[in-house]
Amino acid sequence: MKLAGNTLIILLVLLATAILAVLGFARYHSATITRDTPPIGRMIEVDGRTVHAIIKGSGPDLVLIHGANGNARDMDLALGDRLATRYRVIMFDRPGLGYTDQVSPAYARAFATAVETPLEQARLLQTAAAQLGAERPIVLGHSYGAAVALAWAIDRPETLSALVDISGVSNPWPGSLGPLYQIVGSSVGGGLIAPLIAAFVPTSYVESTIGAIFDPNSVPQNYGHDVGAALALRTDAIRANARQVNWLRPEVVKMVEHYPALDLPVEIVHGDADTIVPLTIHSRPLAQQIPNAHLTVLSEVGHMPHHAAPDEVIAAIDRAAARADLP
Repeated sequence: MKLAGNTLIILLVLLATAILAVLGFARYHSATITRDTPPIGRMIEVDGRTVHAIIKGSGPDLVLIHGANGNARDMDLALGDRLATRYRVIMFDRPGLGYTDQVSPAYARAFATAVETPLEQARLLQTAAAQLGAERPIVLGHSYGAAVALAWAIDRPETLSALVDISGVSNPWPGSLGPLYQIVGSSVGGGLIAPLIAAFVPTSYVESTIGAIFDPNSVPQNYGHDVGAALALRTDAIRANARQVNWLRPEVVKMVEHYPALDLPVEIVHGDADTIVPLTIHSRPLAQQIPNAHLTVLSEVGHMPHHAAPDEVIAAIDRAAARADLP
């Protein structure tokens, strides 16, 4: 009995040591990524939260909101300089990603129980935009970011002039997400699995998965490095992204009933080769659900039209501005 007790103690000590080692590796890896990929925009304080914004150009205000597992650099790389010639472009990191704080309090983040809904994210980003002087911007969202843009329009319609949806999540989809999202998006999985991923998954893995996001279109040269893709491998970002994606569908279900009441210019751009957010499930129905929506379908374009077909995306933004009677 005494031997068994000693063995149990040894096993517990070894387990505790392994857990501490994983947490240590995860913190070190996350800190290294942060050091190597610092913020390139402005850090502003909004309701006690830090929001990271990249701001360029002058003209009518235009807010760009990135998708899942991303940050504002993606929008900047694809569109920032091109749009800055005639818009004041404000590109935000969404809450929990890049360098924007999560909306949820610290204790909820520590126990992986908090979920930033599209509505909560929209309220924080709208307040940030207003603080920057953008009272009624055009709001563009890509993928998950489009759900945030739609929530913004539903919740505070008087605070934007037009909406542009790029390959956006807008309607409930059949089936479920992969098991990794479900596991890491849970309280226990977020606390245990996220540090393992942060500790041991190399940054090269992120870059190796980018091709699937762009498919069938080519990936821009040095894309992973230029957008700081490794930022998604920090422990807090892994937890935040998994929870946001895992709990998105029930939020979208609630949003759908409000689409017919939206009364603003809406431009939708979607590739017919998008297998991540399929056109037939999301944007085709959305174009019928919103009275003032105009849908542009891009042939042989996947999930990243702002990179694969930037001229068409910019044309949609310009149409939205014209329809909103912006100068």
